[in-house]
Amino acid sequence: MAKTPSNMVSLGTIAPEFNLPDVTSDKIVSLNSLKGEKGTLIMFICNHCPYVKHVNNTIVELANKFQSEKVNFIAISSNDVENYPDDSPELMKINAFEYNFSFPYLYDESQKIAKEYDAACTPDFYLYSHDLKLVYRGQLDDSRPGNGIECDGKDLKNAIECLLLGTENMSTQKPSIGCNIKWKDN
Repeated sequence: MAKTPSNMVSLGTIAPEFNLPDVTSDKIVSLNSLKGEKGTLIMFICNHCPYVKHVNNTIVELANKFQSEKVNFIAISSNDVENYPDDSPELMKINAFEYNFSFPYLYDESQKIAKEYDAACTPDFYLYSHDLKLVYRGQLDDSRPGNGIECDGKDLKNAIECLLLGTENMSTQKPSIGCNIKWKDN
């Protein structure tokens, strides 16, 4: 499990549009149809990564808390399923139901969307304002598998709370650390 940091995309960047299949509903959905009234969190995750497994419950807790405040959560998996079959759409659907995802889990088969977002690792988090301008990118919190720090989502939770209050997030935005996205051989 290689430790790969997220790319720290410039704040203010506009979220790239997409049309991707949602494995939980079996429908093609767009960013425009899924964005939240007050904010949108886009997460690049997958099924097999131990870093993602470590944070899944916290992600679900945060989604359950903030979706009622009109911040929508969207998960995207962009891994190469030919070489990493644990990340197949069929298993993504099972994973979403096992963790009780209350948000769509999208499959980026071409990996085009991960490239457009400059995603590098799983998990990788991008929080956008109501008008889809990037206000936070980076880690959920300081917890990592085996480091003994409780996974509480404090960094992302703070960023969402700042967004909802309309205040500037003065906290240092640290890169997420996780498994690299499993890119296809071109």
